[in-house]
Amino acid sequence: MTREPASSSPARASRRALGAALLSGAAGATVVLIAAGQTWAEGETSQNGLGAGELHVTASGSAVSGLPSALALVGLASLVAVFAVRRTGRVVVASVLALSGAGAIGAALVGASDTTALERSAGDALGLTEAAVTGVSHSGWPWISAVGGLLLLIAGLLALSYGRQWPAMSGRYERTERGDRRGRRGAVDPDRPEDLWKALDRGEDPTT
Repeated sequence: MTREPASSSPARASRRALGAALLSGAAGATVVLIAAGQTWAEGETSQNGLGAGELHVTASGSAVSGLPSALALVGLASLVAVFAVRRTGRVVVASVLALSGAGAIGAALVGASDTTALERSAGDALGLTEAAVTGVSHSGWPWISAVGGLLLLIAGLLALSYGRQWPAMSGRYERTERGDRRGRRGAVDPDRPEDLWKALDRGEDPTT
């Protein structure tokens, strides 16, 4: 039987963590942003002489708190930036990604029982600063938003654990650029005056 090299297992785990982080981070940010546009709370407010009966009012997630959406965008940007930096920079960006997820979870849980936005919505409907709301009910969207924040948090933790082993876009670009420069230097023909002038323009010594 052939035994796999010991180094293949960590490499495979790193690749799986990379795929899981990308999927988890993108899905988490999408879930939070979608949840922000949904109804988080609804209730009834008295029209106080403006008409008979009760007026139905609702409050969306973005009206309750703009923090989950903002943190989802920060997390999404951090997920992309993880591959543009290295070493300490990657740890910092991965930490921002994890903190964005944790913050989105906290904001969603706080908003799950919030009635301030609903009272503002009632006040707007009645032309007042705010109004009392009765029969308040909350939907499940705050909890779905919290799940999205959890996915962002998982992506950040994966980046913190395995990020040092992931490839960096900047490194690939620098290697290509150095290779191009070496290729240009090696192409100088001392018998061609135009090549000599081009080398001098690049700040190179054409005699080496």
